Amino acid sequence: MTKVIKMFLFFSFFAFTTNAQESEELPYAEIPEYPETYNAATVSARMIDGLGFRYYWATKDLREEDLNYKPSETNRTTAETLDHLYGLATMIWNSAKQQPNVRPKPQEEPMTFEEQRARTLKRLKEASDILRTSTSSEIEKFDIVFQRGEQSSSVPFWHQINGPIADALWHTGQIVAYRRASGNPMQAGVSVFMGTVK
Repeated sequence: MTKVIKMFLFFSFFAFTTNAQESEELPYAEIPEYPETYNAATVSARMIDGLGFRYYWATKDLREEDLNYKPSETNRTTAETLDHLYGLATMIWNSAKQQPNVRPKPQEEPMTFEEQRARTLKRLKEASDILRTSTSSEIEKFDIVFQRGEQSSSVPFWHQINGPIADALWHTGQIVAYRRASGNPMQAGVSVFMGTVK
């Protein structure tokens, strides 16, 4: 075997191993088990799990041309839509962690698409885990809080459901449509109803 072929095989194996590890490390390749009981918090956790599962598969294996795609000049690109989804996931996470959404938003270090995807998924999972272990009577402590300087305001958790969670589901559907239009449809066999992959 020539040196070039050996190098090619080594790097192919390395890339395959890296992709396999990523699938194992990131949450939501499959939807988690049901919560043990129905209550306001566990139902909300399951909604976030459904979002996380959809997001995982909607964003898996996006290419540079997919990230740059936009259907018209007035639309966001896929990458810009993913930035917005990251912001929504952060708002959901902040609510579960009982920490404020600071305005104006603090500057973050630039992230690659893969870094942003991983952080989005992990924030959704952490928020879900917190809610899954909470009771209905505790749901009120997960209000959405906004802080601007010394001033703060809050809205009840209800707005989490019809706001960031519903909005994130909406935009995740856009990612699926955009990637199909840019020639890279979502992997076949993903059942959002069952939360499994064939």
